[in-house]
Amino acid sequence: MQLSVIIVNYNVKYFLEQCLKSVFISGEGIEMEVFVVDNNSVDGSVEMVKEKFPQVKLIANKNNHGFSKANNQAINVSKGKYVLLLNPDTVVENDTLSKVVNFMDKTPDAGGLGVKMLDGQGVFLPESKRGLPTPLVAFYKIFGLSALFPHSKIFGKYHLGYLNSDRLHKVEILSGAFMLLRKSVLEKTGYLDETFFMYGEDIDLSWRIIQAGYNNYYFPQTRIIHYKGESTKKSSINYVFVFYNAMIIFARKHFSKKNASIFSFLINIAIYFRALLAITRRFVQRIIIPAIDASIIFTGIFYIKDYWEKQVFNIDQNYYPPEFIYYFVPAYILIWLFSVYISGGYDKPLKLFRIVRGIALGTVIILVIYALLPLSMRFSRALILLGSFWALTSMLLTRVIGHLIRYRNLSIGQQQKKRIAIIGNGTEPERVAMMLRQSGNNAFIGLIHLNNQTTRKKGYLGTIDNLNEIIEVYNINEIIFCASEVSSQEIISQMSALKNKTINFKIAPPESLFIIGSNSIDTFGDYYTVDINTINQTANKRNKRLFDIITSLFFFILYPGFFIFVKQPIGFFRNIIYVLINKKTWVGYHPLAGNEKLPAIKKSVLNPADMYKTKKLDYTTLSNLNTLYAKDFRLENDFHIIRKAFRNVGRS
Repeated sequence: MQLSVIIVNYNVKYFLEQCLKSVFISGEGIEMEVFVVDNNSVDGSVEMVKEKFPQVKLIANKNNHGFSKANNQAINVSKGKYVLLLNPDTVVENDTLSKVVNFMDKTPDAGGLGVKMLDGQGVFLPESKRGLPTPLVAFYKIFGLSALFPHSKIFGKYHLGYLNSDRLHKVEILSGAFMLLRKSVLEKTGYLDETFFMYGEDIDLSWRIIQAGYNNYYFPQTRIIHYKGESTKKSSINYVFVFYNAMIIFARKHFSKKNASIFSFLINIAIYFRALLAITRRFVQRIIIPAIDASIIFTGIFYIKDYWEKQVFNIDQNYYPPEFIYYFVPAYILIWLFSVYISGGYDKPLKLFRIVRGIALGTVIILVIYALLPLSMRFSRALILLGSFWALTSMLLTRVIGHLIRYRNLSIGQQQKKRIAIIGNGTEPERVAMMLRQSGNNAFIGLIHLNNQTTRKKGYLGTIDNLNEIIEVYNINEIIFCASEVSSQEIISQMSALKNKTINFKIAPPESLFIIGSNSIDTFGDYYTVDINTINQTANKRNKRLFDIITSLFFFILYPGFFIFVKQPIGFFRNIIYVLINKKTWVGYHPLAGNEKLPAIKKSVLNPADMYKTKKLDYTTLSNLNTLYAKDFRLENDFHIIRKAFRNVGRS
């Protein structure tokens, strides 16, 4: 057996399918076995592998054992001369496996090998080659010197930025996304260290290979796409703690006590420094626009108050007490901003109507509260109305001015219309185009042939040989490759050639109702799926959560009068608490129907089938009801289901 490919999977079914397809194409002519170790995925990954890839040796864990332990499970039973650790969010070229195996056969001192990696937009990933993170190298990385001087031989050692990315090099550290290892070397060094749960295990194993007297090679003569799932999380606090603690484990294991202590000290500084940056960045990103709005509104009302005192009451001294400006005005502003937030006024793309709706709603709430206050606290209804007018005017003006500065046009709220080119032959491009239209995608869609043809079919823009011209003429901003007809070699080459253009790339696996895209595996919005995106929209998720909270508070207040009508009163009270703390939602999918292709939501108390409680529904009907619920999500549907099935709100 020449090669054992090991893929550890956790809830990335769509990417895993595409990865496996590319592996089996690339492995033609090689005596090869492929393992998938699934760490208790809940997205249907195991079922997909069983159905579509029966030749795969599947290890389905009942718990998430982490990256190292899962790989070791397969390494223990692998029979290949070489072992390839491969991430599921990768696509390999057609000749990748044959090239790397041939290189290892001809290079007996090679203990491990990594390849040139590109992200989902065809851009080179610097972690394709790395140096050992010594205390000094770690210092440069932690405090940003390596980012400032990436090509420096002093500061750029972490990613070896001074080495030509198109040439073969001996390197110290390989990436765990694609790590080809000689099995005989693994028997000497030991397998992956299971102390590392997620990060750092590739650094540790790479260094042990060098200590055993072998070399690690960066091999750029083949390329892979790596969608790099962790990329969207690198600013998160959890990533900071997990990643840098892995570095501490590595230091304690391989460095001298003195160096390990220095390294640990630096890393601990880095952990709190990066965590503080992450918290600050997230806070600023979320609060900056509302804070500017609040400041402008407060300043405006302050001057409106002064004008009103002088012009209406004809007095120079303060008519309104200090409490009005220091307590009541901030309270008004909070209500206005919260109403705008609930109305979607801070969502993207910007819709000015949402701001108008939010200010109107907030004003109504303020006036209702105002009417309920004692006379001593009713300062001025006129100032509330004038303040609401200023709040609305200022918020609209800042949005219009900001949009003009950034985009130099007044097409506010209009998303850039997608202009999509689908590359392939035969019926597959037409199938993908139909799928896009069914998903509600209102875009220009054109088809591109792979081969030159004397006559162009209706709807085809041209051939792949003229791709640059087609992009320019038709203003294409997104390209979809039909994987059944375009080789991964061609896909990667085209992505790499067009990386400097503002083009998004996606891959359509054959006979699938999804399309892979984006730099990251974590962004659901970068898939196209048929008719199931509605519930996953930001506004709908927020409104559903708000509905759950308001409904739970309503049930909590009226529980003494409601519990006698519920079948399980204790369960009802428990569900109120669970929904309030976001462990459950009042309405969601039926648990017995397959929901792996639907956007994820919390476990629910009720479901659409409760509308038909007198009928016995089969699996297909339940599944269709779940899909319809996701597709046509409306809060009134949740309300009707709760009203219809109120006696079951105590269900566990």
